[in-house]
Amino acid sequence: MSDIAMIEAAAARLAGFARRTPLLNSPFLDEIAGRRVWVKAECLQHTGSFKFRGGWNAVSALTPSGVLAYSSGNHAQGVALAARMKGIPAVIVMPSDAPAIKIANTRVLGAEVVEYDRATADRDALGARLAAERGLTLIKPYDMAEVIAGQGTVGLEIAEQAADQGITQAEV
Repeated sequence: MSDIAMIEAAAARLAGFARRTPLLNSPFLDEIAGRRVWVKAECLQHTGSFKFRGGWNAVSALTPSGVLAYSSGNHAQGVALAARMKGIPAVIVMPSDAPAIKIANTRVLGAEVVEYDRATADRDALGARLAAERGLTLIKPYDMAEVIAGQGTVGLEIAEQAADQGITQAEV
């Protein structure tokens, strides 16, 4: 499957689950920049980040019975919510010095958070052990095709919304 085909398949999986976030501009930013500036408001996405897109796509594409992820926050929350929506367990390995709000939010979303000391512990070894013991599928935060394709759906939306706004290639 080509890269664009993977992103299009991810968009199909995300349909009805991810929010189609607006593409916005601000005359104030335009004035500062001396040109039109457009912002994709992914802060309005579930969990406040585009990371939900990658988490949902990976969980949906792989159909695991449970997942494990490494993250300091946004990927953790995206995977936790995706797992909760799919009705499967999620274990998130997070550094103990991650922002407290990110740890708390990940727990609120239903994930078991396993904290570790990033200065003394081996995150990969801890995660591999937990995944093997519990039969969990690892959802990597940035170097996994399903996660990348899910997050790439932002680009498809930007292209569609830019066309709807009449933004031309010359303006980019």
